[in-house]
Amino acid sequence: MTEREARNHILEEVRRYAAEFHQKKPWDGQRVPYAGRVYDEEEMVNLVDAALEFWLTAGRYTAAFEEAFARWLGVGDCVFVNSGSSANLLAFMALTSPLLGERRVCPGDEVITVAAGFPTTVAPMVQYGAVPVFVDITLPTYNVDVSALEEARTERTKAVMLAHTLGNPFDLEAVCTFCEKHGLWLIEDNCDALGALYQGRKTGTFGHLATSSFYPPHHMTTGEGGAVYTSDPLLSKILRSLRDWGRDCTCAPGEDGRCRHRFDRQYGALPLGYDHKYVYSHFGYNLKATDLQAAVGLAQLEKLPEFICLRRKHFDYLRRELSPLAEKVILPEPQKGSEPSWFGFLLTCRKKGERERAVRALEERGIQTRPLFAGNLILHPCFDRLRREKTGWRQVGELPVTNRVLEDTFWVGVAPILDEAQMYYLASCLKDVLGGGRK
Repeated sequence: MTEREARNHILEEVRRYAAEFHQKKPWDGQRVPYAGRVYDEEEMVNLVDAALEFWLTAGRYTAAFEEAFARWLGVGDCVFVNSGSSANLLAFMALTSPLLGERRVCPGDEVITVAAGFPTTVAPMVQYGAVPVFVDITLPTYNVDVSALEEARTERTKAVMLAHTLGNPFDLEAVCTFCEKHGLWLIEDNCDALGALYQGRKTGTFGHLATSSFYPPHHMTTGEGGAVYTSDPLLSKILRSLRDWGRDCTCAPGEDGRCRHRFDRQYGALPLGYDHKYVYSHFGYNLKATDLQAAVGLAQLEKLPEFICLRRKHFDYLRRELSPLAEKVILPEPQKGSEPSWFGFLLTCRKKGERERAVRALEERGIQTRPLFAGNLILHPCFDRLRREKTGWRQVGELPVTNRVLEDTFWVGVAPILDEAQMYYLASCLKDVLGGGRK
């Protein structure tokens, strides 16, 4: 038996194993998760195929995934990394590169963002020494209040970094116009919105940089994993340098001499001819993902359009079923001109104190709920020192809507893992608990 024949035999057995033992189990009638993995034998076959090669780190599957994902988005380049949080770190730190000259973000420079979201949209700013400037959000879109952008800007403002909240695009026309007017960088945190459209164009393609997460609850998964993408060649070069230890050379790991200048140039104060593979133009990281993850991602990417359609279908079902509850809860609305790729279904209780009661009742019935991530990040322990010292961040106004979301908002799932019976049960429980329908 040849190596190829042996591999094909193993993969066929994996396919049979997955079909037999990894089929989705019938719903137990008790628990409705907010999200979960959706996969079949294709992911397992790809995963084992990559394992049999035993390359382990980034290799041919990574290159194929980066190319396919960039093509699906319609961007120039995609850089695969080990998590969505690493993607946000990498995207932000790219803007601090000396290669950007006067436009680089330096310590003390300001970045406009919101506090109602996930912490790793903001963490890289604080860790680097930039100053996050928090503006409020609006209901019922849960996205940035664009009317506050001008007030937030100062001479130190260099960038805007915002997430599309739970798959609902923020007002990209207003934000892009603001950034263009003042020469600011824009980073789209697209981690919860993969496949969302704004004026017919995919989110993640408007900013200078954008990020995705492939953690299991997201629109597609590689287990751990994420991506940064851009159509700017210089930013692409910076991203790959920072991801790969900060090195200057663009040859892939294990590849020598593609640039044809490995030993014949001068870099910095190094001796002439120093090995270019070990020249470092940035203080970088190792944020690479593995071929095992990329192999799963390639199979998931084929299913992504179907996943997005199911998320929209589930959202629309809940919106119809819960419309009689509009006097009790604020129902989510898409941003004008957008077609969201929903990550969840947000609900804001109109009555103070009602959120806690509703969440407890839903959880008792097996319905997984989540708050809008940090709610108001400024109030978390990670900001204790900054609050005491009254330094390191600014906010525009008292952020009343952000604080309301902190107190009164929760969300439930619309993930493709849910079937019709689960969605019916979810809607029935919501109507009963929130007071608008039968149990």
